[in-house]
Amino acid sequence: MDPITAGALAALAGGIGAEAGREAWLGLAALVRRPFRRGAASEEAGESEGPAISSGEVEVAALESAPADPVRAQALATALGVRAALDAEFRARLDEWWQQARPARSGPVSNHISGTVHGAAVQGRDFSGVTFHVTRPPGADDRE
Repeated sequence: MDPITAGALAALAGGIGAEAGREAWLGLAALVRRPFRRGAASEEAGESEGPAISSGEVEVAALESAPADPVRAQALATALGVRAALDAEFRARLDEWWQQARPARSGPVSNHISGTVHGAAVQGRDFSGVTFHVTRPPGADDRE
């Protein structure tokens, strides 16, 4: 799993990526509200009454209210990391969420075209499986 950085969490909390960022943030908030299940090994060892471990809910709310606060962002990253280390199901779901949030966490796209464009221009981000069929009109000069 790629590390979940405080900077990326702060950016998502601040709403980068517009709708995609909001959806990613809501997905994380829903994920941390899921019941916390510690690993079977810690339960067998009688560690179910160990130190209190944050589910991440408090940290999500704190960062949402102040997305520019690096301390709150780091607190959330730490809470997610600790919970993922103790809860295998959460770790798997967190990794899935992190991969799905990739487009939102990379920020908005800014495309610029300058000069004169003769023909079509395609702008965007993260294209895959796209094929362009380009034909030259009869008599077109190959120097274009």
